Amino acid sequence: MKRRMICLSILLIAATAGSALAQNAGVSSGYPTPKNGFSPAEQRGHGLYLRYCVLCHGVFGDGNGDNAPFLDPRPRDFTAATFKCRSTPTGTLPLDSDLIGTLVRGVQATNMPSWRPLTDENRQDLVAYIKTFSERWKTEKPGDAIKIPPETPVSIESIRRGHELFQKMECWKCHGQQGRGDGPSASTLTDSKDQPIRPYNFAMARNDSRFKCGSENQDLYRIFMTGVDGTPMPSFADVMQPNDAWDLVHYLRTLQTERRSKENEVLKAAGGAATLKSSENKSENNSAADSNGKTHSGGH
Repeated sequence: MKRRMICLSILLIAATAGSALAQNAGVSSGYPTPKNGFSPAEQRGHGLYLRYCVLCHGVFGDGNGDNAPFLDPRPRDFTAATFKCRSTPTGTLPLDSDLIGTLVRGVQATNMPSWRPLTDENRQDLVAYIKTFSERWKTEKPGDAIKIPPETPVSIESIRRGHELFQKMECWKCHGQQGRGDGPSASTLTDSKDQPIRPYNFAMARNDSRFKCGSENQDLYRIFMTGVDGTPMPSFADVMQPNDAWDLVHYLRTLQTERRSKENEVLKAAGGAATLKSSENKSENNSAADSNGKTHSGGH
């Protein structure tokens, strides 16, 4: 029964997103008027929110809409102003462009669809209204976008170094050795609301290049440096050098085994994934001997 309700909810979300282009003009009559003091953009955003967002995110923006009990992961709680996909440092508010980017592309591996059919103005108005749910927007400023240096060349050496980092930093404890989100710690992870959360499955991409917060290598680099707020996935900005981050990006691309990419072509030419196995086995053996059982990275 629960699975059926989830499917119905997903179909409803998809149908709503698909009809947005035909309906996004004239969002006004028939909807409750927001409280006094709202700007014109916030008032327009309020109407859009009631049309497209309220069933999942709720009237109060707390993620407790009618569809929420049937969705995994649960919808974002805007009252906390904690966002996963940001260009700003961990713990800081995102830029408006970050929120608009999420509306445009959706969020991979969740029920949040792309709202690309909406106009640019519609999306800006929605962001303006979403920001009214949390007092943080009145007392804090968004962080500054992190700097992303030029990507280093893709090479078998870079991929090997990335694989070694994946082992050394124990990313596999959450994400699994094949990047499928099935590491030994995966079943124990919870988000900031104490809800179970699955580590990201890099291997599920198949021919789709998307990660949770974008499709380009720089999007994955950004996640390493900003973290995924509200989840166990931390920022590595203080412990990882830019070149190391690019090496890890290149290695993680090879986990998308059914996707054609430069990284996979380079690895295949060097003999395939078997050339990386020795350090993988060594890390697992060392971990088994570690009586403390500490992990250095979290799932997202």
